[in-house]
Amino acid sequence: QVQLAESGGGLVQAGGSLRLSCAASGNIFSINTMGWYRQAPGKQRDMVATITSGGSTNYADSVKGRFAISRDNAKNTVYLQMNSLKSEDTAVYYCALTIWPLEYWGQGTQVTVSS
Repeated sequence: QVQLAESGGGLVQAGGSLRLSCAASGNIFSINTMGWYRQAPGKQRDMVATITSGGSTNYADSVKGRFAISRDNAKNTVYLQMNSLKSEDTAVYYCALTIWPLEYWGQGTQVTVSS
């Protein structure tokens, strides 16, 4: 019954910013991990950033200092603020929710960074 609704993707110029949102609905256990993953054409899906319900974060080396993940536990929503975007950031971004041992995924939202 858990569903993830993503929004915020789009086209942005290199150096610009974009903010992704993902709202989880359903029976969301309060202790969980939410995160963002991305997959470029012909590439594997990689972790971008994760955040626990306690606020602990992890980032891929490629986005450290540029991206920031945050969440609103009351709204079961996770955000990804993406700054200083590069063409290499172009990918489909997927929201994920882990309520151990279960995993839930959003449909993905396209982020295209023009160069």
